[in-house]
Amino acid sequence: MTEYLIAFNDEWVPEHTAEELRAKGTASRAVVAEMRAEGVLIFTNGALDRSTALCSVEAVDGKPVFTDGPYVETKEHLGGFAVVDVPDDEAARYWAGRLATALDWPQEVHRFRGPGEK
Repeated sequence: MTEYLIAFNDEWVPEHTAEELRAKGTASRAVVAEMRAEGVLIFTNGALDRSTALCSVEAVDGKPVFTDGPYVETKEHLGGFAVVDVPDDEAARYWAGRLATALDWPQEVHRFRGPGEK
């Protein structure tokens, strides 16, 4: 099995009413429940936005320099993600498609390199 990150950027999410967000939360939790039932879900979190950023860190002269919150210049922020362990790209696309449909906003799929892969 291979691990994949399915993620969305909060900048891709248009404004929603509280009612719309509740409905999308219900729909996405149903997909996550299916992932759990199928045994493919490793971890998920869909409640991220700029306010959840703890800090940024960069190397300056070989030492870490921490800055509170995200970079001011950064427009894009992780909005949510799921890590799944599935047999192939097709299965990862399936679950990403289910989430994209439930939420009605784009998802990206990233494959992690497995042990021994280059």
